[in-house]
Amino acid sequence: MEKENFLKELEKEAKLININLDKTQLNKFFIYMQLLLEWNAKINLTAITEEKEIIQKHFIDSLTINKYINDNMSIIDVGTGAGFPGIPIKIVRDSIKVSLLDALNKRLLFLQDVIQKIELKDIQTIHFRAEEVGKNPIYREKYDIATSRAVAPLNTLVEYLLPLVKLNGKCICMKGNNVKEEMEASNKAISILGGEIDRIEEFELPNSSIKRTIIVIKKIKNTPAKYPRKAGTPSKEPIV
Repeated sequence: MEKENFLKELEKEAKLININLDKTQLNKFFIYMQLLLEWNAKINLTAITEEKEIIQKHFIDSLTINKYINDNMSIIDVGTGAGFPGIPIKIVRDSIKVSLLDALNKRLLFLQDVIQKIELKDIQTIHFRAEEVGKNPIYREKYDIATSRAVAPLNTLVEYLLPLVKLNGKCICMKGNNVKEEMEASNKAISILGGEIDRIEEFELPNSSIKRTIIVIKKIKNTPAKYPRKAGTPSKEPIV
């Protein structure tokens, strides 16, 4: 796809979710896409390599949570992978502070390259497992929002996210469709970890039949000190 066509397609798709991208932002997304494909030839970042699909399934999908975020918030993206949703949200909302957390250093090297080349400020990479960060006083209960896209079942995911969120902060969990059973299985974990369901939004990505669910969890009490448990335990023995 030629650059001009890419920019037009992204601009059009973003407007469908009520986001108006300026030329600077559009160009940042284009460079991001180029770097994603370039690095993906060396390390496994994404199975999605067709440019129109990158726009829809990575960029627009990431931006669907924009409406839940206010200016000047602090956000941690847990298991960020190739930077989704953290980097697209940062491109759109320059005032927010973003932490990109991933356990694989190769991915963080890619993210640092993106951050440098598209000149993002107030954004950092963190090389830890989520369970380690959740116990670390530098990060524990320090963020307005913790978010994650397709990382783990909800009853495991909330043990990664809720310990990182301030009281009255929120977790934004990005899921596919058919999450009813997952939701039911996570009620106990959400309660124990200090959260309550704030809202659930089900929708289709623009110009597609791709179904998505956003689950917003509000933190109403501090997470007990014993959580998160040691690395590997939340996935092997989720709270049920």
